[in-house]
Amino acid sequence: MPADLPLSVWPTAQRNARAQRAGRYVEISGHHPAKMLPAIATRAIATYTSPGDLVLDPMAGIGSTLVEAVHLGRDAIGVEYEPQWAELARANITYARSQGATGHGEVVCGDARHVTTVADPSVRGLVALVLTSPPYGPSLHGQVTARPGHGIAKSHNRYSTDPANLAHVGLARLLDAMRTILTGCACLLRPGGFLAMTVRPWWHAGQLIDLPGAMVRVGEEAGLILYERNVALLAGLRGEQLVPRTSFFALEQVRKARTAGIPRLVTAHEDFLVFRLLPAAGTEPAVLRLAAANERAAAKRAA
Repeated sequence: MPADLPLSVWPTAQRNARAQRAGRYVEISGHHPAKMLPAIATRAIATYTSPGDLVLDPMAGIGSTLVEAVHLGRDAIGVEYEPQWAELARANITYARSQGATGHGEVVCGDARHVTTVADPSVRGLVALVLTSPPYGPSLHGQVTARPGHGIAKSHNRYSTDPANLAHVGLARLLDAMRTILTGCACLLRPGGFLAMTVRPWWHAGQLIDLPGAMVRVGEEAGLILYERNVALLAGLRGEQLVPRTSFFALEQVRKARTAGIPRLVTAHEDFLVFRLLPAAGTEPAVLRLAAANERAAAKRAA
């Protein structure tokens, strides 16, 4: 990674996830086990797009990217493999529109590996931002219910039972699939467009898998350049103190690891990787980084 690559920390968990979604998403949205924080999506969309731009999420889940995009006056397209989540994403877009969101959003049920044919071909070369998150394992967060005298009951803690879902395919096949997905998304991006994703290290069989580093390589193999690598906090900030926003599942995994002698800590951030499609042959990445710095400076002055 170049030494001069810009880095930044995003305070995206000043409110917990439930508070961020309250009154903004339909109630059953909490059933999805791995949702992008709305504050992360909002920050990314506001930073890398302008009103009227087109945003795409090829693994849309409940539609967090799409909802925040239409609230910010952008248009949005989502592709979601699981029919139940695709339907929920549509419900969330409808709800956003009923609250006054001015952007237009649509969801297609399909495989992100075929995004160039699943999405409307008329959007090729028009997408300003692809914003998504790859799965990292079949069981993540979910919900728990205390049962006095009988421990706890887990629910809504799996993406799907479909073995073809990318959450079930293992690391090597996941990276191959992501390479295909990002290559397809690059075909839909406009010149100079951005592709961004939230990703975090993946624990497997007691070993920490550097999924962010692997995704950097995959993005570059898909013909994109690494533009920024940011930290999106999953913990709140109160002065110099971190305020934990830890789920029961995360705590349980840490306790089990420590019992097994593995010095594991609770995850307090996600890597936020940003790639860019070169606007023209021969354009240097340094030029793009300078342009981004100028854009951010202008946005801060306007704010």
